Amino acid sequence: MNYSKTIKDIKDNVSKVILGKEEIIDLLLTSVICSGHVLLEDVPGTGKTTIAKALAKSISCDFKRIQFTPDLLPSDLVGVNFYNQKLSEFEFKKGPLFTNILLADEINRATPRTQSSLLECMEERQITVDGETHRLERPFLVIATQNPIESYGTFPLPEAQLDRFLMKIKMGYPERAAEERILEIFDKGNPLEELVPLCDKAELSSMQKAFSDVHVEADVSKYIMDIIEATRAHEAIELGVSPRGSIALYKAAQAYAMVQGRSYVKPDDIIYLAPYVLAHRIHLKGSSKLRKSDAADIIRGIVGQIPVPVEKLK
Repeated sequence: MNYSKTIKDIKDNVSKVILGKEEIIDLLLTSVICSGHVLLEDVPGTGKTTIAKALAKSISCDFKRIQFTPDLLPSDLVGVNFYNQKLSEFEFKKGPLFTNILLADEINRATPRTQSSLLECMEERQITVDGETHRLERPFLVIATQNPIESYGTFPLPEAQLDRFLMKIKMGYPERAAEERILEIFDKGNPLEELVPLCDKAELSSMQKAFSDVHVEADVSKYIMDIIEATRAHEAIELGVSPRGSIALYKAAQAYAMVQGRSYVKPDDIIYLAPYVLAHRIHLKGSSKLRKSDAADIIRGIVGQIPVPVEKLK
C-alpha cells in the first residue's frame, strides 16, 4: 500500500499552523512512523507546543500536555493505586502518561527521579506501579521540550534518558516571509482549532508496520556502521554511540525514505539524519566541553570524513 498521499496530506495540514518548517515536520513524521520519541530544543515561542498539538490532531491521536516542574512527582505522571471504599478494593487511577502523544513541556525542570519515571514507558511502552504492569496503547510518542538558554532550576537529562529519544531537533526562528504570513493567519484566529484529522490510528499503525519494508542496501548498512564506529574512536568523544543508536539511525532512515515517497534508503538520508539521531547520544571529553564543541558539528565532521557509498540506480 502506498502512503504517499496520506503523508502529504498530514504534512500540508500541519503546515497550515507551522509555516516555513517543512523539514521539522518531515522529521517529526519520521519519528512518528518509526515510533520514536523526540526532544525539541529551543527558546520559548518558536512553536514547539503548537507543532505537537497540530501533529496529534492531524493523526487523530489522544494528546496530553504535562508542565514539568521541580515538585512534579512520578505518581503525577504514571498514576496511583487508591482504595475504593465502595468496592472495598484497590483501583488504579491512570496518570497522563496513558495517552498517544505526550508533550513533556520543559522536561529538564523536573527532578532526576521524575525524569526516570519516563524510561520504562519510552522504551517498553508499559508502566509498572506497585508490581503491576500496565500496557500503553499504541501509538505512544513522547515529544519533550527544553529551553537551552535557562539553567537555573533545571536538571540536565542523563545519558540514559537522552538515549531514549530518537531525535533531538532545534526548531529555530522562521524566515521573515514565513513569520509575516504567521501574523496574517493568526490575526484572523487560531488555525490550530480548525485542523481536522487526516489519518486514523489504524492507518497510522499500518504505516508503522510498513516502513520496515523500505529497502536498505548492504553498502548503506555498512555506511551506518562506519559512522557509528567512528564515534567510538573519535578523539573528542568519551562515549560513542550505543547499539541502540545504530538501530535508531537505521530505522529513522527507513521511515524518512517513506516520508519522502521512496521505497529505498539513499546515502544522503544517512548524511542528513545523522546529526539529529546521533549528536545527543555521544558524550564529549572534558577538553571538548571546555572548547564548547558542538556535538552535531562533530557528527557532521565524522560523516564528512567517511566515504559515501555509490547509490545504485533504482
